[in-house]
Amino acid sequence: MKNKFLNGFLSGLAATFVIVAIVVAVFVNNVNNVNENLTRENSNVKTENASAAKTEATDQEIMNKLNKLEGLIDKYYMEDVDKNTMAEGIYKGLLESLKDPYSVYYTKDEYAALMESSSGVYYGIGATVSSNVKTGVLSIVKPFVGGPAYEAGILPGDVLYKVNGEEVTGKDISEVVGKIKGKEGTTVKVTIIREGKSKPIDFTITRKKVEVPTIEYEMLEGKIGYIAVSEFDEITAEQFRAAVNDLEKQGEKGLVIDIRNNPGGLLDTVVDMLKRMLPKGMIVYTEDKYGNRDEYKCDGKEEFTKPLAVLINGNSASASEIFAGAIQDYKIGTIVGTTSFGKGIVQSILPLSDGTAIKVTVSKYYTPKGRNIHKIGIAPDVTVELKESLRQKVVIEKSEDNQLQKALEILNKKIKAAK
Repeated sequence: MKNKFLNGFLSGLAATFVIVAIVVAVFVNNVNNVNENLTRENSNVKTENASAAKTEATDQEIMNKLNKLEGLIDKYYMEDVDKNTMAEGIYKGLLESLKDPYSVYYTKDEYAALMESSSGVYYGIGATVSSNVKTGVLSIVKPFVGGPAYEAGILPGDVLYKVNGEEVTGKDISEVVGKIKGKEGTTVKVTIIREGKSKPIDFTITRKKVEVPTIEYEMLEGKIGYIAVSEFDEITAEQFRAAVNDLEKQGEKGLVIDIRNNPGGLLDTVVDMLKRMLPKGMIVYTEDKYGNRDEYKCDGKEEFTKPLAVLINGNSASASEIFAGAIQDYKIGTIVGTTSFGKGIVQSILPLSDGTAIKVTVSKYYTPKGRNIHKIGIAPDVTVELKESLRQKVVIEKSEDNQLQKALEILNKKIKAAK
């Protein structure tokens, strides 16, 4: 396992560790529709590809083999077997067979933790975790200032090696985050690998209540507003609207929206936020494998018309890319930074009656101009790499943030030109 991890880690060092995030559309009431669609497709496959179907295992053959394997385990395996654990393994394996890193099975506890994280409040160590899809390496993107991880000394870029002694390389990010979370006051042992250190470093961190700071804003010099969006959670849209409105009341002349290191979040949230920014027209649309199209549109009644810049980087994913892509397509703002992650697909959470759930990729999303940026990303209008000396800093002063300073320079020129 150590060699497997180190190989993945070394190959991953050549690329930016990127956040895998979810644009989640929760279709609790649509499970029957999904089943009907799957049934219809199975019928089409049998009709149109009868010869190919003969080579595929039937449901009965699969069940027979599972029963046979279980019988052999019962007869020969020397240790006791937990049937529930075995069943969970089968369910997880079924989703893993799709070869899609975004489609997973959640146990009851994992599903509860996932729903908790999207509410903006949870009990854990207070840090954003990312996953490199190619290598399986997990890393810390940013510890929240004042949170348990920050106080313990965790830094951006630290590679998450083990949680409570168990190696987590290649594990589903939601499963790993679920292990890090827990009851308030309990501890979790986190082992990290840090660039420049020859050995892994262990941290024992006490879990605390964490309120994810999804929106932070202030008025900068020259009456330019600044809004940082860390995630697109249930609480974010309301906070974003309040921030935009407050800055306008303060007399802002321009606005910077910072979605660097933002892993994404809820589709409905980013759509609501863009309704506060865009002119009348398409915000984003999705298409599933049947060609069904869902469109999200803006009435243009709250269009933002002042000079605007949006900051992105390689950790800006999913909902962040919907946001940046729409701003870019309508040319109402300048995108500054580096190319975003490139996740142009949508997952749905399908809850099951026993409290478990599956997350499956159900559609692709497209920007207003019809761009699908999956595995491509949003290319900035103005490319600016963050200074090397700043990449492991938890708190970067705005005066030294060269990407932000470039955005401010662009806005100041536009403000002067408009006079």
